[in-house]
Amino acid sequence: MSGALLVAGTTSDAGKSVVTAGLCRWLARQGVRVAPFKAQNMSLNSMVTEDGAEIGRAQYMQAQAAGVVPRAAMNPVLLKPGSDRRSQVVVLGRPVAEVDALEYGAHKERLREVVRESLAGLRSEFDVVVCEGAGSPAEINLRAGDIVNMGLARAADLPVVVVGDIDRGGVFASLYGTVALLEPGDQALIAGFVINKFRGAVELLEPGLRQLRALTGRPTLGVLPWKPGLYLDSEDSLALDAPRPDAGAAYGRETLRVAVVRFPRMSNFTDLDALACEPGVAVRYAASAGDLAEADLVVLPGSRATVSDLAWLRERGMDAEVLRRAREGRPVLGICGGYQMLAQEIVDEVESGAGRVGGLGLLPTRVVFAKGKTLGRPEGRAYGEDVRAYEIHHGVVTVEGGDPFLDGCREGAVWGTTWHGALENDGFRRAFLRDVARVAGRDFTPAPDVSFAALREATLDALGDLVEEHLDTGAVWRLIEQGAPDGLPVVPPGGPRAVADDPVMPLTAT
Repeated sequence: MSGALLVAGTTSDAGKSVVTAGLCRWLARQGVRVAPFKAQNMSLNSMVTEDGAEIGRAQYMQAQAAGVVPRAAMNPVLLKPGSDRRSQVVVLGRPVAEVDALEYGAHKERLREVVRESLAGLRSEFDVVVCEGAGSPAEINLRAGDIVNMGLARAADLPVVVVGDIDRGGVFASLYGTVALLEPGDQALIAGFVINKFRGAVELLEPGLRQLRALTGRPTLGVLPWKPGLYLDSEDSLALDAPRPDAGAAYGRETLRVAVVRFPRMSNFTDLDALACEPGVAVRYAASAGDLAEADLVVLPGSRATVSDLAWLRERGMDAEVLRRAREGRPVLGICGGYQMLAQEIVDEVESGAGRVGGLGLLPTRVVFAKGKTLGRPEGRAYGEDVRAYEIHHGVVTVEGGDPFLDGCREGAVWGTTWHGALENDGFRRAFLRDVARVAGRDFTPAPDVSFAALREATLDALGDLVEEHLDTGAVWRLIEQGAPDGLPVVPPGGPRAVADDPVMPLTAT
């Protein structure tokens, strides 16, 4: 049987994804054949694999860290919320249902089997599988049906490392409380802690680390320092509130200011990471008309709820600012859902059920939502540059005029496309920014040597360095090879037996 462990966290955005990626890169450097795994992910940031399956963007990135081809089994269940209560359920890369929180429970038994088979398959093929939990394992209201945190760990006998974000404060209470809320059978698999985003002298933490071990009987396996510039594909819009890395001073004379509309159901906002890596490009997220006024480029990004987010844009008066900009010949870019909003008309009987809705009318296009989802990895050319991208959408856009732009069109200073990831193509990105700067009247010149792929690889290497330099890698190896040690103490009160009626799924690889 292959080795495995589960990286859990005290909260969402505690650092589970980056620690998992760091472990994958560190193990791959040792010549270990390693794969990432997240049984169930709730995220609006997704990616399309080479064979046309939709998985969480973070798991795609973790596979890159491991040096393996991403596949659907690495994220067998993906939930894409379309409102506060309803989500699309994507199983093994394909959408299968649209459910509310209560209806989802009816799918759990089938999903257990999908998770079991996916993890067993990976464990039979790879030397090590690094699993990532979701949210917190101490969400005791969800424990009975859990298939991603302690439910997975119990079924597959996975040792668990809990990550806490010290930058938020209260990290010792969060780590202790996470263990204490779990029932004894779950606690038996919690084997250690990792503290993330520490600033300062680690010696100042030592008294707390000693007391945490005395109180829980579990060691802290490492303290990861705060490292600016490590901005990786995130699952949660919470990450947008964190400080973003500064790409440096403008290569040319002026800065180019980009305002991205922060829709409530914004999806694939990783599209903008490539712009943010350009020296002299300042990317900001906007939630009011005033935030758009001074921008050189306004971006309407992807959305999981196109009609609803268009209504939100109008409620805030931001549509008037976008229309004003277009009339004045100032640049606007729409990507996927944002592109659909720029149409003359949207017909949606699928996603929102709203029927016919007037779009912003800035592009000569019409949109009809189809029941089937388009998933693909298109290729093309624009500005004389090759472009490779990916697409994920229900809306089918018919172009009735304008100039061609990737699969979409351009009308004056307004561009639109369904292609995600186009801006990650260096030559195309530079050409597009030069055109935007020309139209906006800015003396901006893109740097000639920025490679987005190289920057991502450097970041993944930096995560591997953090693991190698700041974690007790010997202890991590022992957990992977031997599992959680016997005799770990129960931390009071030891939690309720929330799993009494929860069937254990046999996830052990054969």
